[in-house]
Amino acid sequence: MYKIVKKKELNPTVTLMEIEAPFVAKKAEPGQFIILRVDEEGERIPLTIADFDREKGTVTIIFQIVGATTEKLNHKNEGEFIQDFVGPLGVATHTEGLKKVAVVGGGVGCAIAYPIAKKLHDMGCEVHSVVGFRNKDLVILEEEFKNASSELYMMTDDGSHGEKGLVTDALRKLIEAGNKYDQVIVIGPLIMMKFVCLLTKEFGIKTVVSMNPIMIDGTGMCGGCRLTVGGETKFACVDGPDFDGHLVDFDEAIERSSMYKPFERHAHESTCNLFSKEVK
Repeated sequence: MYKIVKKKELNPTVTLMEIEAPFVAKKAEPGQFIILRVDEEGERIPLTIADFDREKGTVTIIFQIVGATTEKLNHKNEGEFIQDFVGPLGVATHTEGLKKVAVVGGGVGCAIAYPIAKKLHDMGCEVHSVVGFRNKDLVILEEEFKNASSELYMMTDDGSHGEKGLVTDALRKLIEAGNKYDQVIVIGPLIMMKFVCLLTKEFGIKTVVSMNPIMIDGTGMCGGCRLTVGGETKFACVDGPDFDGHLVDFDEAIERSSMYKPFERHAHESTCNLFSKEVK
């Protein structure tokens, strides 16, 4: 059993939890993930490691409430326990030798982008962070990004916070202003990552994407995170989650990921109804 030592609502649909897991914290690196089960009868789900504290022995996860398991997890409170917390899993993000990097995050994907920006910044790398949200009510980790970035560019679709526009708008301005990036690292919705990669390909800038958003069971057995990279079949959870963004077939990934949305919605609604009955 793993104790929840901190719980914080970041926005109406996104929650941060700090979990007591010393053995995971000891080995964790940015870009890796864990697999958890809320209770003995729960399903296993992969969640990216958003932060870790080796001295305290804790690992921070940030999750969006989209399905049955994340709904059940969100009903847990500080001082309570979750059944399983396994990791770290996946290949850590490559950061060695990078001197100047643009880290691009979108929505809840910023929870994955932040620890990468933090590690690069701590290594002395010049980090330009570009983060985007639909509106100001959905913004997360703004202060954390400020502390982990040489420069931070905040974008919202409606202009309610930061600058109005897309992350690609800000990134194009930075590139055209003469910034020479060793690499662009982007994490967020599949469609956002696709268009960031189209932009960086135009300028010949190496780009790494995290395919964490399409992972389901985190072990490679379900095949749900299968994708095509450079004409070869890969699995996001086993071979990644990081890949060369210019080689990923995003159209295929987007089409396949949409297959599961009706099932997630149904499971989420059923779980919400169950909790409502328990409250009554």
